[in-house]
Amino acid sequence: MKEKEEQTEQGQLPYFITDKNGGYFFNTYWNEGDAGIFQYETKWSPNIEIVQKIAEYFHVDFVQDYEEMSNLKYGRATLSDKLLTDICLEDEDFETYQFVEETDTYSFEGEIYDSDCEILETLLERKIATL
Repeated sequence: MKEKEEQTEQGQLPYFITDKNGGYFFNTYWNEGDAGIFQYETKWSPNIEIVQKIAEYFHVDFVQDYEEMSNLKYGRATLSDKLLTDICLEDEDFETYQFVEETDTYSFEGEIYDSDCEILETLLERKIATL
């Protein structure tokens, strides 16, 4: 898929997926030493359904972390023993921290952060822990 994407400069789906309604993989890459872990981009929203079809095809489970901050999407989808769970932050979760324009930082629970990455991960982990 990566080679075909580089040749065609278009997002790709595996050969066994005929869904033409989106879910394409773009800019796929992996870091050396990260066995079984790869990263990619999608357009506008996570492609959980496509990843689930791939997992079912190969009879494997998966964990998919996703984010699309322009659409306030941040979450984790997990397929385990054929059960799909998608846990994501809601609007009220994003309202628990503030961007401080004067200092270009984020304020969350009395602490200051340089980016919202750690805050979002904390919020998601808390949500996962309550299930």
